Amino acid sequence: MSETTKINEPATHDPAGAPAVTGERAEWLEALAKQRHFLRFTTRDLTDEQAGLRTTAGELCLGGLIKHVTSAERNWAQFIVDGPWIEDFSAMTEEDWQRRAEEFRMLPGETLAGVLADYAEAARRTDELIAGLPDLDATQPLPKAPWFESGARWSVRRVLMHLIAETAQHAGHADIIRESLDGAKSMG
Repeated sequence: MSETTKINEPATHDPAGAPAVTGERAEWLEALAKQRHFLRFTTRDLTDEQAGLRTTAGELCLGGLIKHVTSAERNWAQFIVDGPWIEDFSAMTEEDWQRRAEEFRMLPGETLAGVLADYAEAARRTDELIAGLPDLDATQPLPKAPWFESGARWSVRRVLMHLIAETAQHAGHADIIRESLDGAKSMG
């Protein structure tokens, strides 16, 4: 532990040797890392085929959930920097919705290792972005969508809260899918 890190202050360390992120940022990143771990953990010891199986009545599979969370994390990181990645969800075409639906499936040629590596890269970039931002209170306008309040803006802090909640929600979905697949559980 460095001399500047307080006992009760969580810290994340960059493996390249950059200074530790401390305080509120470390707490946000630690919470997000924990939920990422639970999501990834559901795929332990699986084959590519198993990662692509739908084991419930829904459309979801483990590899697809990780692909979706990867895409969501990239989109929200882009939002923090540039604003909405799409202006109006109601303007999406059928082809746009089909591409989005493919996020939830393992497609031919995709591997679990590749999906997990892509997720790790997105997570690394998000962590670096959050560590380097000058202000967690900076806001951007939300895209037009029926699930967002019209004219609302989200701060970086609000985006982090959303990413943690979405990752946790999908980790729960993944746990159910994995238990349905072979009885393995994330906890218990």
